[in-house]
Amino acid sequence: MSSDLPGEPGPTTASGRPRLHHRLDGPAGAPLLVLGPSLGTSLEIWEPQMEALTASWRVLRYDLPGHGGSPPAADLTFDALAGAVLDLVDEERFAIGGISLGGAIAATIAAEAPHRVTHLVMCCSSARFGEPGPWLQRAAAVRRDGMRPLMQTLLGRWFTAGTAEIDPARLHWVLRMLHGVDPESYAACCEAIAGYDLTARLGAITAPALVVAGADDPATPVEHALTLARGIPGALLSVVPEAAHLASVERAETVTSAIVRHLGGDGERRAAGTRTRREVLGDAHVDRAVADTTAFTADFQEFITRYAWDGIWNRPGLDRRARSCVTLTALVAGGHLEELAMHVRAALRNGLTPDEIKEVLLQTAVYCGVPAANAAFAVAQRTLAEHTG
Repeated sequence: MSSDLPGEPGPTTASGRPRLHHRLDGPAGAPLLVLGPSLGTSLEIWEPQMEALTASWRVLRYDLPGHGGSPPAADLTFDALAGAVLDLVDEERFAIGGISLGGAIAATIAAEAPHRVTHLVMCCSSARFGEPGPWLQRAAAVRRDGMRPLMQTLLGRWFTAGTAEIDPARLHWVLRMLHGVDPESYAACCEAIAGYDLTARLGAITAPALVVAGADDPATPVEHALTLARGIPGALLSVVPEAAHLASVERAETVTSAIVRHLGGDGERRAAGTRTRREVLGDAHVDRAVADTTAFTADFQEFITRYAWDGIWNRPGLDRRARSCVTLTALVAGGHLEELAMHVRAALRNGLTPDEIKEVLLQTAVYCGVPAANAAFAVAQRTLAEHTG
């Protein structure tokens, strides 16, 4: 089932918020998923994902003011944009996501109404899109010169050079969306972005969150995604290789697969596992692991997060101190000294003292062998010295 819903005539609602053109696709009675586009594109930007998503969800896509089928608007604020999206939603509970600006709107709603949001997806988005000055300058330039001078710059940000060379049809498809944008509305969105900063409120988001980043995105670099993943409790970060700002278009299959997995009922487990993994191993280690993830290793990282860090480490039978003792012993027995250093640091985070770690290693000398314990003591001593130093 699909329907194109322009809403009532007029640029604003009775509350003064902009009216947004939107479209609803998917089976009646399915849970609702709300998806927003990036600045300069329309709801069509989600077409590569629609077949997969509408198999299980009713998908509501909307156009930003002055984009696609939405009427123009001026003097926009982020609260007004978030409120305009909420005006479209009748359901008490729903999932929400978006690309870039659409992702920031989704996160704002998830922070302001956490009791309503079941899942959150942020693609190539941010908690703060840089300093206000450049956005205000872009708004002024668009009002003065229109959209055309901006087009080539945006395409260079949206796609990597390789895609631009081998798939020009994809660029032309996106460019058609950009051609139809009202300059005043685009400028007003830029001004709303200039005033947006959700950094201090990320902790209010309780929904399982997926943060997707393009590895080669110059508009919202991976560092922006790391801020989101660290700030949103339990957020899962997926870095897409060889993708720029429109990763969901440029690497559609990879992004679609990540979103479907996140929305498919395992999001809570991944979120819990990611949260525990960060608490035990630290943000720096997890960030490195995520940044080093490739298409070849992505399923293994998923396995570790769900089955080790949620399925085992979050079981109620043992506390984290006890699990650290077991893990240290197992690593000594297996001779996994590189992993041992990481878990000595984890044991300290879990509340073990250096003396208690020493006692664990002494006991391994009896049950795992003196040579294994000797090597383990050397690793642990260096790791503890680095920690105290």
